[in-house]
Amino acid sequence: MKRLINIFSFIIISWVLSISLPLFASATAIETNTSPKKVRLQIWHQMIYSHRAILADAVEEYEKRNPHIDIDLTYRETEELRSSFQAAAMGGSGPDLIYGPSDQVGPFATMGIIRPLENLFEGEFFKQFDPLSTIQYQGHIYMQGDMVGNHLMLIYNKKLLTTPPKNTDELIAMAKENTLDIDKDGVIDRYGLVWNMTEPFFFVPWIKGFGEHFLDANNMPHLATESTQRAFQLIQKFKNLRIVPQESDYELANALFKEGKAAMIINGDWSWGDYQKANLDFGVAPLPQVSETGLWPAPLVGTKGYSMNIHIREENLESVKDLLRYLTSSEVQLRFTEKANTLPSNLELRTRDIVKNNELLKASSEVMKHGEPMPIVPEIRATWDALRGKYQSVLAGKLEPNIAALDAQKDSLKQIDAMNKILEPDASAQVIYFISFLLVLIILVKVYRSLPQIKKEWNSSTRFAFIMMIPAFLGLLLVVLYPFAYNLILSVSNLSLKTFFNWKIIGLHHYFNVINDPQFYLVLLKT
Repeated sequence: MKRLINIFSFIIISWVLSISLPLFASATAIETNTSPKKVRLQIWHQMIYSHRAILADAVEEYEKRNPHIDIDLTYRETEELRSSFQAAAMGGSGPDLIYGPSDQVGPFATMGIIRPLENLFEGEFFKQFDPLSTIQYQGHIYMQGDMVGNHLMLIYNKKLLTTPPKNTDELIAMAKENTLDIDKDGVIDRYGLVWNMTEPFFFVPWIKGFGEHFLDANNMPHLATESTQRAFQLIQKFKNLRIVPQESDYELANALFKEGKAAMIINGDWSWGDYQKANLDFGVAPLPQVSETGLWPAPLVGTKGYSMNIHIREENLESVKDLLRYLTSSEVQLRFTEKANTLPSNLELRTRDIVKNNELLKASSEVMKHGEPMPIVPEIRATWDALRGKYQSVLAGKLEPNIAALDAQKDSLKQIDAMNKILEPDASAQVIYFISFLLVLIILVKVYRSLPQIKKEWNSSTRFAFIMMIPAFLGLLLVVLYPFAYNLILSVSNLSLKTFFNWKIIGLHHYFNVINDPQFYLVLLKT
């Protein structure tokens, strides 16, 4: 144990020296290079594969025009993108630009991790875009989109269906006809309908088909309704009729449709590029009217675009602004329209024949007439999170639609309350501070007492062994010990959307909540 403490103390001293020496060297260096300073920028995005290739080509062209700039592109799935960016921003880092759907603006702006754009760009810059693509929140512009739409529709394989269904009765009938066990082995080889059964974004349009929106006029959850219950019953009916797979996430649904193993898919305009690349002859249509009500489902219509990290280094700010101008320019938008059939946010581009004569964009415009704007308030995140589990449980047959609707409303309001509530420290916070102080004091005393022994061993034949062990111990410190300690600290803090940069230790509040929750013991027994 004593030798381990000696080694740990040596690592701390070495770490301090490793930081200090480069800083000293850089402070005394003389700048002799007069060429433009090399700039490295990062973009995080969640574009699907076909769009990624277009973005990569555009970025490569930009780098050729600006040889002093290197751009790193990083793909992350939508939810991972959000969580990773939040974690990076908390530590003062992250990408310079983040690209994603407009509903991430509310949470990010509330946390204070993206920059307002109106003071960075002149007013004329924003006038060239469709107002739907310039995302504002609480009086500030936080995102500029490069396309408009990002909405769901029914996409059908023209080799399997000559015309799309007009209502849900026709949808079921056509799906039954196209759900086939072709080789008679007891396994379905082609499904009539597929969609992403894991994300509630694919479910909420059906709620409006039964008369009510899933949010009220104040953008608060409105889920404990007959419309939500009947929408749950409808998708449960699809499942029970076996016209859809028993389980399906986005990737599986997309693969089945591309491979001709599904006649119809509920998907968005972002997917067209993939289907064209797969040489599919497909058509698009609105989600069918609900036969029981005669009402149209209402897909959420929004944009995808770029936001700027609050932590952009000042010396890189002009480069990041120029890059954002380029990525939202008519030149780059035209690339996406030509290769992926996206509806550009640039208003001038929409007057060109390539947009006006595009049959897919014409059909998509008809779909958008039945849509509703994507909410960008932070509360939408709580609504998605509350709906996700209930939606999946209904499809799995583990929860009745009426109970799912009530529970989704209750859970979403609970999450919103927790999100907006700023907890204050209780008595247990003082106990945590006292215990932490004692631990730090004990470690410092141990380290101090070990210094003579460290010096002795450093001057002995074991010096080489110390040096060889430094990388392993630093890796252990950075990859295991630091994340563990950091998450332990966060677990006793009041970190939330409202306190993202000014959180504090509040005590054992969250642990008491878990212990007092009956669900905790059920989960504990199962695991």
